[in-house]
Order: sequence, then C-alpha cells, then structure tokens
Amino acid sequence: MTAYEPPGEPGAGTGPAQEADSAGYDAVVLAGGAARRLGGTDKPGVRVGGRALLDRVLAACGGARTAVVVAAPRPTARPVTWAREDPPGGGPLAALDAGLRHTTAEHVVVLSADLPFLVQRTVARLLDALRASGCDGALLTDPGGRDQPLVAAYRAPRLREELGRLADRHGALAGLPLRRLTAELNLTRVFDPVASFDCDTWDDIATARARIREHGHVLDEWISAVKDELGIDLDVDTRGLLDLARDAAHGVARPAAPLTTFLVGYAAAQAGGGPEAVAEAARKAAALAVRWEEETTSEAQPSGSAPQASQGDVAPDATPDTRPDAG
Repeated sequence: MTAYEPPGEPGAGTGPAQEADSAGYDAVVLAGGAARRLGGTDKPGVRVGGRALLDRVLAACGGARTAVVVAAPRPTARPVTWAREDPPGGGPLAALDAGLRHTTAEHVVVLSADLPFLVQRTVARLLDALRASGCDGALLTDPGGRDQPLVAAYRAPRLREELGRLADRHGALAGLPLRRLTAELNLTRVFDPVASFDCDTWDDIATARARIREHGHVLDEWISAVKDELGIDLDVDTRGLLDLARDAAHGVARPAAPLTTFLVGYAAAQAGGGPEAVAEAARKAAALAVRWEEETTSEAQPSGSAPQASQGDVAPDATPDTRPDAG
C-alpha cells in the first residue's frame, strides 16, 4: 500500500484547470492481477464513491487519444481499447508490452487501475515534467519517497526499445519484475502523496471511501460520479450554480433551488449544451433571482416609508423618457 496523506495535497481537485493536454499522448491502464490481498476480488471493479476504480482512473486520463486497458473486457464508463498479455497473468511487463502495441503517440501514460485519487491534473503534471526534463519517463513518488512506475508518463519509443531488449535477453517478458525495465530508464520524479495512494487491501478501500465523503471532497466526488453515470463529459462552474441555488432558495423559496438548477440545465441543453450555454443560462437565472429578491425586499418596507428604486423595479430594456417636459 502507498501511504495515505490528508487531503489538500497536489492530487486533489477537479475541473478544466487541471485537465491534461491531450496532444500526443496515449494511456495504458494495467487492470489485471490476482488481487490476492483482496481475497481475489475483482479489484478494478470495486467501487469507491459509487464509481469503479477502473472508471476513476479512466476519467483521470480522459484526454488521451487512445486509452488501452490490459485486462479481460468489461463495461466501462468511457470507450477503451482492450488488450491482453500473453500469457494472461504474465505480469506487468508482459501487460505493458501488450498495451503499447495499441498505441501510436510519442508519450504514453502508464497507470494501474487502483488509484482512487488520481485526477487529470496529476496526469498533466507528469506529462509536463516528462516534456520539460528530456528524460525517458516521469513518475510519481509516494510520501515515503518510493517510486511508483505505474503512475507515470514515458516516451513510448524508449519503452518499446527496452522491452525488446529484455525480451531478447530473457526469452520472454512474462514473470519479469517491473524494476528490470525502470532500471534501464532515465527518470524524473514528481511528488504527489494523494494521487500515489493505491488500494491493495480492504483497509485501503475503506480509507479511500472515507476520504471522499469528507466535507471538502464530497461535492466534487458526487458531481463526477453523476457525470460518469449519465455519460456527461462537461465541466461547468460548480460554484456559480451553487450560488444560484442559494439565491433562489433564499430570495424565492427553498424548493426553488433544485427546480431552478434543473431548468438551467434544460435551457442549456436546448441551446446546444456546453459550458458556455450553462454559464449563460445560470447568469440569466441568477439575475432574475436578484430582481425577485429586490422586489420582495421593497414590498416588505414599513408602511409610510418612501420606496427605494432598485434595478429590480426597471425592466432590462426600459428606456428613460428624456423629453424636456417629461415628468
């Protein structure tokens, strides 16, 4: 198990600002293995925050041109290319070799399927470090300083070159440890104690499930789970929508909050979808909520007091009468 650190570290967070540059990278996810410490349970299918571990990893590399999963095929939230090592269960080098045969990009992100806190920002950091360093690979290190070669970005030609040499030297890749490969590569390292957390035991699973229900994470986790479940790949201004819901609940009535956000989503879909459509629909609804509350506040003033004019009392397209004798 990779040691766990409290939230708020570099691996946390979601949203457009953390997305990886999709230019020139493929992803290979190793999702085989016996999961002996989980009693032989299908580890990639174990759910954390309502999503299978495999689906969480696939979301983190959602910017890849091609995502290859080395395992027996199964339903996934995102389309993938399936590959299988020869023989099945032949170990990480054989699996990596099988996955690489389906990739064409210069850079390849290699991931295990048991990383509950991996996010797109982490993938972007690995790719940036690889491109800036000129090394053969960039991998994460955990809080103990240990290398995590299955949370890494590599130059694909160097991987193929070294895998070929190992196969020639040993006759096959099956059964060889991963360190035989990484020992031949020039590597740079990226420290990330959260994203490097992996799930090897049921205690690890319990820790991951508890963390995502903490106050600072539960909303992002829930939104990500809903988007995966509904097949929506859309990043929106969550804070803006929450502000809208708060204003509608406070200025109109509590049930107005969920109904308003539903109508915003429906209007955005009618306008063609996309973050811009959501933002525009939310802006209009938020302005309406402000005008509504201003009217309510004005009507609630004590009897006999002079009413205060406000923006909510004037229609948006109203034009003042500027004739000399007006009024």
